[in-house]
Amino acid sequence: MAASLKSSRSVRLLNTLLQSSLASSSSGSRSLHVTAVCCKSQAGRVRVGKREKSVSYEQAHPPHRIGHSKGWLSQHTSNLKGEDGAAERILEDVFIRKFIFSTFHGCLADEVVIKRRGNLLIVCALMLQKLLPHKFYFLIGYSETLLSHLYKCPVKLEIQTLQDEVVYKYM
Repeated sequence: MAASLKSSRSVRLLNTLLQSSLASSSSGSRSLHVTAVCCKSQAGRVRVGKREKSVSYEQAHPPHRIGHSKGWLSQHTSNLKGEDGAAERILEDVFIRKFIFSTFHGCLADEVVIKRRGNLLIVCALMLQKLLPHKFYFLIGYSETLLSHLYKCPVKLEIQTLQDEVVYKYM
């Protein structure tokens, strides 16, 4: 086996798994492959280049800095002990992010932040001024009304508009 196993309990567990897999297959061709854990994480990181790519504050910090130098993009209490519905909140967050991205297509300057306070759902976003103000107002009202009817709770959009994209640094 490629990984070194230190505890006798895990050795017994692997032996049991190996014997059960050999007993279940008639030819004995099945086997259990165990490899070492790779602790190098690449997800959520921006590759450093020749300082040509502009990145925002959220993109500049790696994922393990959440809670220290950057905040959570979804704030709710479903992950507390004894609370139910964490999976439902994640699916709702994904739907809301895709809905906002497609409704305000090409106008998002940064990630959408979703906050839940009691029964109120607050969606915060930074938008680029690519549309006329009356179109922004219409889309904000349309999004609030549609999301309120879908989730059966009051939804409030907090939108701030920017002239240009905010550049934190170049990577």
